[in-house]
Amino acid sequence: MSIPDPAAVADGAVADLTLDALARRALGLLGDSGRIIVGITGSPGAGKTTLAKQLVDRLNDGGTGSRAVYLPMDGFHLANATLDRLGLHDRKGAIDTFDGWGFVALLNRVLDEQGHTVYAPSFERTVDEGIAGEVAIPAGAEIVIVEGNYLLVDQEPWNRIPGLLAEAWFCETAADERLNRLVDRHTRHGRSPEDAHAWASSVDGANAILIDQTRVRADLVVSGAAPAH
Repeated sequence: MSIPDPAAVADGAVADLTLDALARRALGLLGDSGRIIVGITGSPGAGKTTLAKQLVDRLNDGGTGSRAVYLPMDGFHLANATLDRLGLHDRKGAIDTFDGWGFVALLNRVLDEQGHTVYAPSFERTVDEGIAGEVAIPAGAEIVIVEGNYLLVDQEPWNRIPGLLAEAWFCETAADERLNRLVDRHTRHGRSPEDAHAWASSVDGANAILIDQTRVRADLVVSGAAPAH
């Protein structure tokens, strides 16, 4: 799944790499397949989404190109009505509240169907639901940056994902900073400060325990702080 990289830290410590260095690393993974998927994972609030979007922007020369596409795993959240029916809504974000099999199937399509646009769902926090077909992966896209919590979890069907990735990077941020980010996120999307802190500590916190255990499977550990250009 990985290639040697002198910039990586052999003992698993956080690699302090700039966006340019990360972009060069992603470009260095391109082979003869025409398209690769690079995964960015990490615990809730680690900064995965920000890093993934910044990396795509850098690979696309600030928006003037179309070499790279951002693909969030969050588009595969089960619908709120489904979570209600299954009695899982109070654990939304846990691994069993996602359509893991559908996500794996999409990643296979991304690699196999390079001759036409592949459409994928996104996730809209303002309505707290997935949006079907909002992400377009065009035929010419070479690098798909997929981002999500559970890319390296060693259980079905998630354990099928690493074999589809050129590399997997683990985004790491201190626990107190992640908590602050999560409380801010939840309050911005309608929770009271008390409810936001409770959710970030309990639901997000429980998920982080599982996700942190997957760090050892990553090819690279990167900082969740905003990387230098």
